[in-house]
Amino acid sequence: MAVPPPTPETAMKLLHIDSSALGDQSVTRELSAAIVARWQDALPGLSVERLDLDASPIPHMTARTLSRSDAICSEKEDALLRQFLETDVVVIGAPMYNFAIPSTLKAWIDRITVRGKTFRYTDNGPEGLAGGKRVIVAIGRGGVYAEAATGDFQESYLRHLFGFIGIRDVEFVRAEGVGLSPQHRAEALASAHAAIRAPLPKAA
Repeated sequence: MAVPPPTPETAMKLLHIDSSALGDQSVTRELSAAIVARWQDALPGLSVERLDLDASPIPHMTARTLSRSDAICSEKEDALLRQFLETDVVVIGAPMYNFAIPSTLKAWIDRITVRGKTFRYTDNGPEGLAGGKRVIVAIGRGGVYAEAATGDFQESYLRHLFGFIGIRDVEFVRAEGVGLSPQHRAEALASAHAAIRAPLPKAA
């Protein structure tokens, strides 16, 4: 029996986040857009929301944001957390800046990693509360780190962070060595595009 198309009330939601400062020259923006397009082709009823953290950066954590003394900032923080919690799939463009993620992406992470909302502490240790989502991260690196013993504080951090809040289904699409030469860049992008997997029927 054919599965009926999703209604607006039940449509899967995808959050598309970019954090690169390189605009049209960005490897991760190209890859994240390709991943989202793959999902849209497979799921016509997919609802997509976009966050461009370079064009509209989120303020970094300060004493005022921690104390929630700024009502406007607090309202924006609540909206970002609610958007994340209501999302089924998160696609993130995350370039490597100085061996880690951009500070703009870290500012977003600080808004969605909230005690009592996406994790809690129990007698048995921390427990993630944001499970049931799928995260796909488009990684861009000037050098080659996937098989290196040191130098990658990007992918390991993201995998640990999302695992901490309960998300186990984390996939990485990597383009490495893009800064070595134009040929390396072209080959890395081609390999990354080929590695983009077809979407699952629903987020795991």
